[in-house]
Amino acid sequence: MSAVNLNSPEVQIRETRLNSITGFCGRASDLVRCSHARRLHNRSRSFSQGMMCSSSAAFCQLSMIVDAAVINHAPVGCAGDFPNFHFTFRAGQAERNMPSVIGRYFSSNIDENDTIFGATQKLADTIRLAYERVHPGAIFITTSCASGIIGDDVDGVAQVASDELGIPVIACICEGFRSGIWTSGFDAAYHSVVRGLVKPPRRKTNKVNIINFFGAHVFDEMLQRLGTEPTYIVPFSNVEDLKYVSEARATIQICPTLGSYFSSALEKVYGVPEIKSPPAYGVAGTDRWLRELGGILGQEDEVERIIEEGHERIGPKLEEYRRKFKGKTAYLTAGAAHGHAIIALVRELGFSVNGAAIFHHDPLYDNENPASDALAHDIATYGDINNYSVCNKQSFEIINLLNKYRPDILVARHTGMAHWGAKLGIPSFLVDDEQFGFGYDGILNYAERIEDTIDNREYLENFAKHAVSPYTKWWMDQDPFTFLGGDTNVDSY
Repeated sequence: MSAVNLNSPEVQIRETRLNSITGFCGRASDLVRCSHARRLHNRSRSFSQGMMCSSSAAFCQLSMIVDAAVINHAPVGCAGDFPNFHFTFRAGQAERNMPSVIGRYFSSNIDENDTIFGATQKLADTIRLAYERVHPGAIFITTSCASGIIGDDVDGVAQVASDELGIPVIACICEGFRSGIWTSGFDAAYHSVVRGLVKPPRRKTNKVNIINFFGAHVFDEMLQRLGTEPTYIVPFSNVEDLKYVSEARATIQICPTLGSYFSSALEKVYGVPEIKSPPAYGVAGTDRWLRELGGILGQEDEVERIIEEGHERIGPKLEEYRRKFKGKTAYLTAGAAHGHAIIALVRELGFSVNGAAIFHHDPLYDNENPASDALAHDIATYGDINNYSVCNKQSFEIINLLNKYRPDILVARHTGMAHWGAKLGIPSFLVDDEQFGFGYDGILNYAERIEDTIDNREYLENFAKHAVSPYTKWWMDQDPFTFLGGDTNVDSY
């Protein structure tokens, strides 16, 4: 595993840096065992239906910095995601009572001539145009497959523009073909922030960094009770905020899949301690996470009071839900860290997990600390999972697995996944807010939504009668992993 290198414009992809994989089927305990033994090898697919783009993952983070502009150095077709990012940006501002600002997104519009003669001049012109139009505090440039193939010196153009304009102009090297794991785009975005914006601390403050997606401020009350002030990054922060995240007392993250690189970089380069326990999902996970945070902040006694109050507050209701859900089964599909969190939550509620399809697997995170292994924590706390697969959003595998296992509920983290359960008449719950399940109250949040989803089956049953599936009976009768190559013997991993 390589150390953080801020002299390089690019960060190593997860396949190289973390030995991450996208292909596995078997028992979760075998995956953890092989990961810890450093004997894990990827199983590739002879057929792949679709996956996300690491360039899009990078853009989705940088585009939410309120006073920055982002230029996608790409053909204009790659700007097709801009409306989605803009909607999220505007909705998040309204939720936080922030002044309404439009997204500052630009495309350099690489065309056929540019792929022959180069597009660095077009990029330089786009940088100047963006600066003249919106006067941002910083400009980020995300690369694309097209700019990577033609070999444009994006970092060189950015450095010249930064000297000319007097603001940070920062290259984010994230072209889609660089990595088969789209979360490498998060790492690329955060590498560009640490490398191009963050400065050494002037002094230490009483703030705690929270690496977050787009959810509401669920941590505010708890951190204030611990005598600290939350700083949410990167979405809905500004350039000045980001310059001094090095001054924080600690860094926590809603999802290590998102924040692994950023939190580790802040610790390794600037000495900001990272909370290494898996995020606070489930009773046992929340207890452990809070105790680590309390130890770093010197608030052990107050944390024990928070834990005691949390157990007392949710205990009776949690037992009631466990009795109701006893004997029921759940299947889940999500990104790596959030998928492991969902496993903890549904098992805490009394469900048996009869399968999981997780989008990728990181053997270890950037801190290289086994304490961060959320899947190992799930197995140690709640037991093994026999039907555990790793697939990068391959819908054809997921619908086959759902048809085979027929769970009482499907819990899906990402849009586009939950409807596969609905087509089969399986109650399906889409998790649209990553903070929804956090902490003790998050367990009850899940319980309420799952109860409502299971108890209202009539619509889904009618929907399934009329739903048209693109998958034939031939495929539904196949082994779900027909196209997953490699030796099926886990001892070969």
